[in-house]
Amino acid sequence: MAMSPAEEHPHKAFGWAARDTTGVLSPFNFSRRSTGPKDVSIKILYCGVCHSDLHFLKNEWRFSVYPLVPGHEIVGVVTRVGSSVRKFRIGDTVAVGCMVGGCDECDECINKRESYCRNSILTYNGIYHDGTRTYGGYSDNTVVEEHYVLGFPDGLPMAAGAPLLCAGITVYSPMKYFGLSQPGTHLGVVGLGGLGHLAVKFAKAFGVKVTVISTSPGKRKEAVEELGADAFIVSRDEEQMKAAMATMDGIIDTVSAQHSLLPLLDLLKYHGKLIMVGAPPEPLDLPIFPLLTGRKLVAGSATGGIEETQEMLYFASKHNITADVEVIPMKYINVAMERLAKGDVKYRFVIDIANTLPA
Repeated sequence: MAMSPAEEHPHKAFGWAARDTTGVLSPFNFSRRSTGPKDVSIKILYCGVCHSDLHFLKNEWRFSVYPLVPGHEIVGVVTRVGSSVRKFRIGDTVAVGCMVGGCDECDECINKRESYCRNSILTYNGIYHDGTRTYGGYSDNTVVEEHYVLGFPDGLPMAAGAPLLCAGITVYSPMKYFGLSQPGTHLGVVGLGGLGHLAVKFAKAFGVKVTVISTSPGKRKEAVEELGADAFIVSRDEEQMKAAMATMDGIIDTVSAQHSLLPLLDLLKYHGKLIMVGAPPEPLDLPIFPLLTGRKLVAGSATGGIEETQEMLYFASKHNITADVEVIPMKYINVAMERLAKGDVKYRFVIDIANTLPA
């Protein structure tokens, strides 16, 4: 007979979990493993609310397992370290992103691209090496192997820095990998939400020309005046789209809803790159002819590896890049999810775990 989540491991933990595809979260008692020789135990202080959390809660990607404790934008403080841990000490401020383990042997792991390991272990809704399920950061503590723990820069605000652990690295990594971080490059950013607003901030810090592409005319002011984008296009305005045809070296598409790719491909120069980082639950239509005639590329990108994520955090600290956040108490999370589904957040919810999650 399988043990209950509260009995699997020796150390008690408390969080909020969904029990079914309604996605409604409620208090949940479970347990964490003992701190092994290579492990770091962390008291969680803040956890960002990612759109992926909503997809998982509703089982929109069709592989959620319940009970499910979301959260992979974790910032906290070290409370214990294993005997072999060398990078961290008790009291250090640390972070945990989208993964907490992998095979550590494949080409992707060896080449520091751990997020592409076929056996990558997700921070939540994954299966750990010991066969037990992983639970995320909507909880009071966690235990993570040292290699997958990140140092959190001293000058970075914890709440506003938490979304960098997923949203930040998700846009930073493809800009670097696909050569879209070079000064003078013209980058389009589709969608001005949690990922999109950070894409604008990172791109401007790289010295890139940025055009925001949105269905919402009302976002022009915040894109240009508040975030510093160089231009703004309403994607439903045929004249604006026509005027911008063949002007962009690359586009980062952050949208997780159904939308047409053809108008975006038309914005690219020859040899341009359309990089998908949003994850719509249903397939999108991909017209092939524009790819052939313009030698254009459509690619996808997940989060970055551990080393690249650490690099991103230091870059963000140096350039004062943080997410625009609304800090919420744990008990507000179900309302926050309803608002997130409607796009009613500017631009990221972050849960104040330390002060609002009573044991």
